[in-house]
Amino acid sequence: MTSRHDAAALLGFATACAEAAGLPPAMARDVAEVLLEGDLMGHDTHGLALLAPYLDSLAAGGMAAAGEPDMVSATPVAETWDGRRLPGPWLTRRAIARASAMAEAVGLGCVTIGRSHHIGCLAAYGPAVAAAGKLLVLACSDPATASVAPWGGTRRIITPNPVAAAWPTPEGPVILDVSMSITTNGMTGRRRAEGTRFPGPWLLDAEGTPTDDPNAFFTEPGGTLLPLGGLDAGHKGFALGLLVEALTSGLAGHGRAEGTTGWGASVFVLVLDPAKFAGATHFLAEGAWMAGAVRGNPARPGFDAARLPGDRAMALRAKQLAEGVALHPSVPPALAKLGARFGLALPG
Repeated sequence: MTSRHDAAALLGFATACAEAAGLPPAMARDVAEVLLEGDLMGHDTHGLALLAPYLDSLAAGGMAAAGEPDMVSATPVAETWDGRRLPGPWLTRRAIARASAMAEAVGLGCVTIGRSHHIGCLAAYGPAVAAAGKLLVLACSDPATASVAPWGGTRRIITPNPVAAAWPTPEGPVILDVSMSITTNGMTGRRRAEGTRFPGPWLLDAEGTPTDDPNAFFTEPGGTLLPLGGLDAGHKGFALGLLVEALTSGLAGHGRAEGTTGWGASVFVLVLDPAKFAGATHFLAEGAWMAGAVRGNPARPGFDAARLPGDRAMALRAKQLAEGVALHPSVPPALAKLGARFGLALPG
């Protein structure tokens, strides 16, 4: 059964848990806000379901709770940071703020981060950037693990490697968040725990045979997630996954070649200011035309309407802020158990 919880109460609970675990207030707030945004937007494998694993990682020394990222290199439009395993949401928000400041000055700004901790749901970072009239491109990978095989192969070498983007239109933002694999590690683990199968052959078993069984991923040797495009066009998804590897670990200078260990992320942040290109007026006019062309498109059978990326997420976010956040059934017990560690009660 799905439960609903007041968003503000959940935010207060998650922030209090993170502070009790040892995160400073600013870091705790960023972690709580980004994870809650994941649930608000419907990305519940990357929402508050991650709070307990994050704080377990903090207790085990896998996440740092103090200090600043080290500056590896800096130019007027690009910086590279060593994130020193600091909380991913805190680092990523700071990187976006820095890239935005560079974009305001010269049109674009880019920050890459090596050795960040996990950054949560990428879509969660987009609305604020779009609301400021800018365009965000965000990507990440985890060089310490792998789940996707090369096209034609059977052994894991890269992660799902999501790419997110956000930009404004006069009627609201366009927001996308797409993994370069057909499903994610988190969803595979959830389906295994639930005893459910995927809608189609979204994985390969260890011998390379297509399967819908999530248990095939957890064998030894393990199966693999098919790249985006699946059996028909997965070569395209794997190519895009390699591009993410280059933008993240490649540019950040810390990745798989170093034999990286520990749960974390390599991060790529790019912010562009349309005002420094052909102008914000032209940019918004193009966005308005495309939004109208999409939403006014005749719906095909089985669909109520065509929609822009982000339409569903933003509508769901507004609904859940008004009516309560619908947490996946597995999440409240985990949050209640976490709260009990710190003498905190999960809001009803």
